[in-house]
Order: sequence, then structure tokens, then C-alpha cells
Amino acid sequence: MTVKAELERWCADAALLRRALTHRSAGSPHNERLEFLGDALLGAVAAEALYRHWPSADEGLLTRARAELVRESTLAEVARRFDLGARIVLGSGEMKSGGHRRDSILSDALEAVVAAVYLDQGLDACRAFVLSWMEPLLSELPKKLAKDPKTRLQEWLQGRRLPRPEYRLLEASGEDHAQRFRVVCELAEPALSAEGEAGSRRAAEQRAAAELLERLQPGA
Repeated sequence: MTVKAELERWCADAALLRRALTHRSAGSPHNERLEFLGDALLGAVAAEALYRHWPSADEGLLTRARAELVRESTLAEVARRFDLGARIVLGSGEMKSGGHRRDSILSDALEAVVAAVYLDQGLDACRAFVLSWMEPLLSELPKKLAKDPKTRLQEWLQGRRLPRPEYRLLEASGEDHAQRFRVVCELAEPALSAEGEAGSRRAAEQRAAAELLERLQPGA
């Protein structure tokens, strides 16, 4: 099934789906009202899924987990799987500046699509649509909620009153839908550096930090 057919399976109202994928830069009607509704629906579905998935988790952990599931970068990655960037209608300025690749525009479009599914098919279908891509993310949450390599590297340096690490982008390459980023993380003291490469700059920075941690704390 094509991406287009997959989306249309969840939302049969073509006009509503088109509105969900129209950025305000392209004029009215655009997707901002749908985005507002979709944001609330996503939060509710995520909260319910976490409540059922982690029966012994306290409120603090559930809150952090929900924030991770609905954060802009997470939603943008899901939007890329649906290839929403290629379908978002943008004004000329946003098109020229690469708006179809921007996390904020992609995540807003996904929220709007969630609302479109709800308005077209109802709450049960909306929940099923969200869970179709959210449930696989639940298994990744324990690792994501642990302290990430950049945080741990920062704390290691701070604990020894050493300078903060510096991250620099070395290269961004590849097609719009499959970009690769290569960064370097440099320490002044001790004088070390490591490179990381991934599909997002943030992930590349995490990999570089993880490499340095391995060298600073071998076997830890």
C-alpha cells in the first residue's frame, strides 16, 4: 500500500486531508485549527497508552514518557515515515527555505492529520491510527528516558570542573528524505574528540558523545 493510500484509508475525506496538509503560508484554509485539536487528541491517546502499558509507573514517569512520545522531534520522524513532507502544501517562501523538511512543520502536519482522522472516522479510528505508529515507540522509551550520552558527558565534565564539550557540524549530505549528518564533539580538557554520524544532527551529537564516554569511562 502506498503512503497516499495509507493516509486515505484513515481519512476518506479528501478535502479534510488536504486541509490538514496545508501550511498557513499557503493561505486559507490551513491546518492550524486541526493542529490544535490533534495536539489534544495525541496527548490523550498517549496518556491512555502509557497508563495501560506501564501499570506500576508513577505520575512523574508517565508525564516524562508522554512528553517524549509527543515531542516535536518524535512526531517529525513519524511524519517522515508517512512522507508528509512531500504532501504538505507550502507558500513559496517556505518552499524555498526547505519548510517541508522542518521538524516544526512536519510535526504540526501530523497533529493536523490526527485531527482529520478523528473528524472523519471518529475517536476509535483516531486511536487506532495513532497507536499504529505509537505502540512501537513504547518499547524504546526506557532507553530514551534514561540519561542520554550528551547529558552524561556534560555531568562527567562538570563533576570534575572541566570545560563544556563543543559540538560542530562537519557535513550534511544526502537527499532531503534521507539526509545524513556528521558532527564532531571536542573536549578542551582532556584534549579529546570524536565524530558521530546519523540521520539527524541531534542523534549524531549523541553518538559522538557516547564515543567519548566510552573512552573516558572504559567498561562503564
